[in-house]
Amino acid sequence: MSKQLPYATLRRIFEAFRASEPEPKGELEHTNAFTLLVAVALSAQATDKGVNRATRALFARVSTPQEMLDLGEERLIEHIRTIGLYRNKAKNVMKLSRILVEDYGGEVPNSRAALESLPGVGRKTANVVLNMWWRMPTQAVDTHIFRVANRTGIAPGRDVLAVERAIEDNVPADFALHAHHWLILHGRYVCKARKPNCAVCVIAEHCQRNGVE
Repeated sequence: MSKQLPYATLRRIFEAFRASEPEPKGELEHTNAFTLLVAVALSAQATDKGVNRATRALFARVSTPQEMLDLGEERLIEHIRTIGLYRNKAKNVMKLSRILVEDYGGEVPNSRAALESLPGVGRKTANVVLNMWWRMPTQAVDTHIFRVANRTGIAPGRDVLAVERAIEDNVPADFALHAHHWLILHGRYVCKARKPNCAVCVIAEHCQRNGVE
């Protein structure tokens, strides 16, 4: 496992990320906190592009938990059947929509514990929603972030929770809000699993993969 890079190096890395993309954005399409929650829940083991294709027509009709309940599970399935595990995901979306209506007045809660109590919503999903909608400096560690964090030395850890803690503990606070998106986009498009494109990497000179500390 890589060694944790020092503070000064981390600052240079995130300054490079910020210079390259000052306001990184998540790629899941949504209209409010509820549609974001649904989109993120649907994105497990699926691509953002695939989820967006499936949800455009859905979100044109549905924007609240009550509207989702009114739509019904079978019609929801018609919209999302191109997404992996769509039947189980549809059941969870209907269940969480009912809970939001009955227990939260139709609003999406903004604490991690409340979000994680919803069917089909794990820690990563909760962190994405908190970060993208409420702009909390949460770190949703997926396979891309786990790879980049360990490969570069930005935030090494043996599991996703360890990497999440390492990012929170080591990334300077003024970069924390966007750290999740910088890292995920870097892993998705540059620091790929099989063929990392080091030639265009904006942090290559600071990466432990290249023997730099």
